[in-house]
Amino acid sequence: MSVVTNTTTIGAIEAPSRRNTELMMLAFSVAIPVFAYINVGLALDGKLPAGVLGYGLGLGLLAAVAHLVVRKFAKYADPLMLPLAVLLNGLGLVMIWRLDQSPRLILRAESAYGAFSADAPKQMLYSAIGVALFVAVLLIIKDHRILQRYTYISMAAALVLLTLPMFFPARYGARIWISLGPINIQPGEFAKIIIAVFFSGYLMVKRDALALASRRFLGLYLPRGRDLGPILMVWAMSILILVFETDLGTSLLFFGMFVVMLYVATERTSWIVFGLLMSAAGAVGVASFAPHVQQRVDAWLNPFSTAVFDGQSDQIGQSLMSFGAGGTLGTGWGQGNSDLIKFAANSDFILSSFGEELGLAGIMALFMVYGLIVERGVRTALAARDPFGKLLAVGLSGAFAIQVFVVAGGVMGLIPLTGMTMPFLAAGGSSVIANWALIAILIRISDTARRPAPAPAPSPDAEMTQVVRP
Repeated sequence: MSVVTNTTTIGAIEAPSRRNTELMMLAFSVAIPVFAYINVGLALDGKLPAGVLGYGLGLGLLAAVAHLVVRKFAKYADPLMLPLAVLLNGLGLVMIWRLDQSPRLILRAESAYGAFSADAPKQMLYSAIGVALFVAVLLIIKDHRILQRYTYISMAAALVLLTLPMFFPARYGARIWISLGPINIQPGEFAKIIIAVFFSGYLMVKRDALALASRRFLGLYLPRGRDLGPILMVWAMSILILVFETDLGTSLLFFGMFVVMLYVATERTSWIVFGLLMSAAGAVGVASFAPHVQQRVDAWLNPFSTAVFDGQSDQIGQSLMSFGAGGTLGTGWGQGNSDLIKFAANSDFILSSFGEELGLAGIMALFMVYGLIVERGVRTALAARDPFGKLLAVGLSGAFAIQVFVVAGGVMGLIPLTGMTMPFLAAGGSSVIANWALIAILIRISDTARRPAPAPAPSPDAEMTQVVRP
């Protein structure tokens, strides 16, 4: 009699990495800005722009480097985040270059500063630095849960970044910049990422205590008095930023991100209500005695009044007229007059340029791209296997969404202007570099969430013994 033993091992089914899908989407994300660049050149000069080849190769090279790193070190990451970021960054570069070609902007810069400095080449350099930081984050952070170790260090670092601008001169009425010779840094852009790490680590530990409610009033669960401490502290910090730095955008972003994460962690609607009430109370209180904030409120309420329109806040009136001139389909690339807005490319008003030249249809397409980034971030949070990753993905996605809402709301007259930059579109090194780091962290979390679980060890039932009689 002979005994034949057959052992079979059932392994995990290999999940698709979707990297080829990402590569195909990246091709479209590079091609669309290149065609836009060509359209601008044809509209302005009637011929192909001389720098179209360099622009296309440069943007394509950045996209290719980022893709290869994701393919190697984040194989199972979400396939849409990188193409969406490249598309926004590329379109922003096109519009900045288009505004650089405006004779009105050149004459205005020469009369004010004596020389004109194009923003598009600098923005391409900042984009390259942003992609380099994107690569560094993916190479250094192998697992996003490592960031949980630095919860309180992140809080200290964020406080330092948020308070440093108080010791530097104000620019355009707000203290949001750190000037180191020719280098200007907006630390609030980096602080939003660092403080999201702190909120995630803190709320993961304290969420059970914050979810407790002592009584119910008007359908809301009221938190206990001692549990109001964290939200009161964050509220006070946001008010101090608003008072000493007159930075309405950062204070709204900072406090709004905390309230969103607090609601996700505790599932208590009462935190949202308290957050909105405290935010409104703080804004009204500061606007009553801060001249810079009051000026922005006046420009928001009366954008076409003579006192406002002829002063320093005429941008909001020009912005609204740009959206109106664009109509449904826009005037076309390079054929608008939004360059009449001061510093259009260097601020949130670049959205007005898109509104005029691409119209309502183009603006809705841009908002869909932003919405897809937020949606993929929230989807990553839902798929994350650890509470820290869930909160961090929600916090970063929420911060990105709040910034887009605050900027778009200010430019369109929904809320007062905040001075923040439109992510990936507006000129500015701090914004584009920080947002590339934000995308890298979301990609790292999504890679961990979508990575297939290791195959279980074979069970004794998998071993089948067959007896063969002679």
